[in-house]
Amino acid sequence: MMAQNILSISQINEYIRSRMDADPLLTQVAVRGEISNYKQYPSGHHYFTLKDEGGALKAVMFKGNAMRLRFRPENGMKVIAMGKISVYPRDGAYQLYCTAMAVDGVGDLHAAFEQLKAKLAAQGLFDPAHKKPIPRYPGVIGIVTSSAGAALHDMLRILRKRYPLTQVRLLPVRVQGAEAPAEIAGAIRYANHYRLADLLIVGRGGGSIEDLWAFNDELVAHAIFDSQIPIISAVGHEPDVTISDYVADLRAATPSNAAELAVPDQDALRQGLDAHSAAMAAALSRQLKSARQHLKILSSSPALCSPTGYLERRRKDLSALQERLTAAEIRLIDRKKQGYIGLTAKLDAMSPLKVLTRGYAMARKDDGTVLRSVRQVAAGDALRLSLADGSISAVVTHIEEDAL
Repeated sequence: MMAQNILSISQINEYIRSRMDADPLLTQVAVRGEISNYKQYPSGHHYFTLKDEGGALKAVMFKGNAMRLRFRPENGMKVIAMGKISVYPRDGAYQLYCTAMAVDGVGDLHAAFEQLKAKLAAQGLFDPAHKKPIPRYPGVIGIVTSSAGAALHDMLRILRKRYPLTQVRLLPVRVQGAEAPAEIAGAIRYANHYRLADLLIVGRGGGSIEDLWAFNDELVAHAIFDSQIPIISAVGHEPDVTISDYVADLRAATPSNAAELAVPDQDALRQGLDAHSAAMAAALSRQLKSARQHLKILSSSPALCSPTGYLERRRKDLSALQERLTAAEIRLIDRKKQGYIGLTAKLDAMSPLKVLTRGYAMARKDDGTVLRSVRQVAAGDALRLSLADGSISAVVTHIEEDAL
């Protein structure tokens, strides 16, 4: 049997790794694929698999590289991963050691923007119900921006021209770079803590998406949302839209436009005051004219021209009214008297006593019952007969009933 060079598993794996690490194609590779089985461990390392229609490749991104990602990898996301292919000696499996990653078809900044936008929208940071009204006449305006930017000078110029009554307080911050988000958020919180302003303008002049990225930061978004002072977002030019624009109480197309939205125009205010003054003067003139006409009517009234004559006429009117009331009362009494007489005559005509004067008598039993039939008495009953001039007591001796 021919002697052979026997190797350990570790030696084989190390040999394969060394050959792969020496291959220029595998040491700097860009791989396009779809992320699956994505996991982030407490250590900060990211493990996932890249796959396409024909196969799969395991991959790992260590914490240091992962911290530089501007977006959050997700299962199903199509990406381009950069790094090297090598063997993990312990398992004898090759994998991609990913050092950078970008979303396939779009930039990673765009992907990060859309991810953060969806996340904050789900948290309610863009809800119109949380928008605070912008004060109409702010006494103090705080501006959170770079002290060296042209945008600041444009805003100051417009604020002085439109509404010089307002006071401006600058809270200088860096508006780009890694330190910018914390400075912007800190300035907003500082202004709220000390109530430095009635209104805040937060923003900067135009630039690339990388230049404006500080205003797409989650820290800045929450600082704007938590602010008790109303905020106008003024980032870049009109086509530029940032997360700050969605969260702020009002979005301005440019920093200059923010200054215009923040304060009223003094020329328009003067015109409005002049119009109100003219309207008030016209209303006062109409009131005075009406008062003069009323005074003229009163001054020509009989009561003021001849008080004694006026009182005499009023006395005569009162006397005439008294006479009419007295005559009306007499007529009413006469009508009532005639009615009384008529009723008395009717009552007298219906009186039983009136019948007795014509020769009739009214028979009653001892208990007062008036007799209407012979059947109401019997022989021996005592009766009382009422006549026109008195009454007679009698005893029934005989009863005779008429035949019908």
